Amino acid sequence: MEVTGDAGVPESGEIRTLKPCLLRRNYSREQHGVAASCLEDLRSKACDILAIDKSLTPVTLVLAEDGTIVDDDDYFLCLPSNTKFVALASNEKWAYNNSDGGTAWISQESFDVDETDSGAGLKWKNVAGQLKEDLSSIILLSEEDLQMLVDAPCSDLAQELRQSCTTVQRLQHTLQQVLDQREEVRQSKQLLQLYLQALEKEGSLLSKQEESKAAFGEEVDAVDTGISRETSSDVALASHILTALREKPAPELSLSSQDLELVTKEDPKALAVALNWDIKKTETVQEACERELALRLQQMQSLHSLRSISASKASPPGDLQNPKQARQDPT
Repeated sequence: MEVTGDAGVPESGEIRTLKPCLLRRNYSREQHGVAASCLEDLRSKACDILAIDKSLTPVTLVLAEDGTIVDDDDYFLCLPSNTKFVALASNEKWAYNNSDGGTAWISQESFDVDETDSGAGLKWKNVAGQLKEDLSSIILLSEEDLQMLVDAPCSDLAQELRQSCTTVQRLQHTLQQVLDQREEVRQSKQLLQLYLQALEKEGSLLSKQEESKAAFGEEVDAVDTGISRETSSDVALASHILTALREKPAPELSLSSQDLELVTKEDPKALAVALNWDIKKTETVQEACERELALRLQQMQSLHSLRSISASKASPPGDLQNPKQARQDPT
């Protein structure tokens, strides 16, 4: 049944038609009854009633039964009263809920088939399995692994980690912040490189030095670096590591901890030949990889220390004082 009444009073004396609707969050069965005159009104009330953070807007409204996105006011007005809507924040995807009924199983089945065919599901589940064994290992993950966890379906990831959907949502939000911070660092380095290149172009002295280096490039490389082309085959790094070193502006942020360790142990001369770089640039990148690896190991050690302190505080005093009390003869 439709209800008539004032909704915000946009103009003096205007009567607006309100449609009764049912609202809930993506992974919740708790429903709220609201009356809205249009989609924008329903989105606004969804943010207030469901306590959706303003930083996660805009909110997308979908039909609870099959995940159909509703973004047209005319279509909204054609829907029957008390239609069930799911409010999705900007970082959420619609997920099937057993309470929705209808034809939702069709959408979920097609999603499961696509995920299995692509092989992406197995890959993020392997990463999730590492986290389930040791949560501190998240520091050692590469950006690709972190992005897979962010993009993974929240309900499936929660089941894999044996955590609540709310906890996994916070985890994915935190991982997205880490990725955003790394991207900011990468962009800052790119801006710095562009600034330095501009200074080089403006300086006439630097231009003359570059011309001099170009004229005697082969002799300088042979004397100063001592690299022979025959050593290029000595590099044992995987192709994806070499690609990241060549193409990424901040490769140390894109590699896993195991890859960083391999780069730091590689011979600078052989690596310079493999990348077609000079020794100075190669050593600079290796030093950056070494600093990033040290930082990740330090963070992991800090997490282990905090975990040990928490475990010792949570243990009953009697367990610490009498570790062999359970073995005593009851007589």
